[in-house]
Amino acid sequence: MQTKNIQITIGEDILSVCPEFRFATIECEVKNTLHNDALWQEIGDFSNNFRANFKMEEINKRPAISATRQVYKKLGKDPNRYRPSAEALCRRIVKGLDLYQIDTLVDIINLVSMKTGFSIGGFDADKIQGNLVLGVGRADESFEAIGRGILNIEGLPVYRDDIGGIGTPTSDEERTKITAETSRLLMIINGYSGEKGLQEAVDLSWGLLRKYAI
Repeated sequence: MQTKNIQITIGEDILSVCPEFRFATIECEVKNTLHNDALWQEIGDFSNNFRANFKMEEINKRPAISATRQVYKKLGKDPNRYRPSAEALCRRIVKGLDLYQIDTLVDIINLVSMKTGFSIGGFDADKIQGNLVLGVGRADESFEAIGRGILNIEGLPVYRDDIGGIGTPTSDEERTKITAETSRLLMIINGYSGEKGLQEAVDLSWGLLRKYAI
């Protein structure tokens, strides 16, 4: 399977506040679809089970979510205003709100994120220019968040390619977002809580991708 072999470097500004940070990546050829009934049956089953077993105040105590929030605080960002994506998705479930149906690839990534608590970047690999570096967002740095407009990423962990920022734990950027035409996927599973659970998240992701998008 041919890939772009995108290299990822972790900046010292991240490691200084989170030396235990680890990540896992999946880069593969895919075939996206607008909707998959079987996948949404899985999402619905998970949502019902999660809603029955979690209270709102327990969500941000899940290890992967809690660790991401702690990094936000260390970098001077309010995690209640700029919630990590995994936390925001799980809160929607407990509130009884419908999850957004985007497309099969994004829906897979969201399901993995909800199950594991990891914030996961999902990108069209063909839109990434050069390699990636994980650093910290700067004041007035341009970042158009998917479906949210301009996002203030100062103090947020941010992946940058040769052009600029493409992903934070709160939201990814419009420029490299997954679309119906995406044929090469890059997933980055971010373990601000360390290595524990990353392999399980990779295995879960591969299983869903093979079932619904490869």
